[in-house]
Amino acid sequence: MDVTPTALPGVLCLKPRRFSDNRGFFSETWSARRMAEAGLEIAFVQDNHSYSAEAGTLRGLHYQAPPMAQTKLVRVSKGSVLDVAVDIRAGSPTFGQWVGQDLSAENGIQLLIPRGFLHGFITREPETEVLYKVDAFYDPATDGAVRYDSPEFGIDWGCDPAQIILSVKDAAAPSFADFTTPFEYDA
Repeated sequence: MDVTPTALPGVLCLKPRRFSDNRGFFSETWSARRMAEAGLEIAFVQDNHSYSAEAGTLRGLHYQAPPMAQTKLVRVSKGSVLDVAVDIRAGSPTFGQWVGQDLSAENGIQLLIPRGFLHGFITREPETEVLYKVDAFYDPATDGAVRYDSPEFGIDWGCDPAQIILSVKDAAAPSFADFTTPFEYDA
C-alpha cells in the first residue's frame, strides 16, 4: 500500500496494490496490520455505501461533531468523483483550506480524511458508487454540513454550478462565514 500525504497534513492518499490477470484484479483495500506499520491505527466501526444516479451529484460538505467525530477512508467502486476535504480545526495553520483528489474505480486511490475536516464529493460519471469506512457510528445529533460553494473556500468542483444536484439538507447548509467550528487544532 502506497501512502502519500496531501497538501493538508493528516489527509492522505492510499493506493493499494492490485494483482491483475485476464479475469480482472484483486486488491486488499484495508489491512489493519499494514496500516499500523504505516503509523495508522484506526478502528473502523461502520461501512457506508453511496450510490448516485447522475453525474454532477454533490454530497457535502459534511462533518460529525465531537464526541462522535469521524475519520473516513473513502474509495470509489464504480464511476469517479472529485473527493474534497476542508480543514475546519480552529487554530490550525491550514484552517479553511481544502484539498481535492480524483477517486475512481479505475485508479483505485482512497482518501483518508481525519476528524476535524469537512468532507464532500461530486460525481464525475453517472451510476457512481462510493464506499467509505468510518471510525465512529453515525449520530444524527452531531451531524452537520457547511455550504459546498462557500466563497471562503473557492472550491472548483469542475462542474457548472447550475447543473449540480444537491439534497435538501445540503442546499440548506450554512455558509462557512455563518459556521462555528466544533473542532480545535491539537498541535
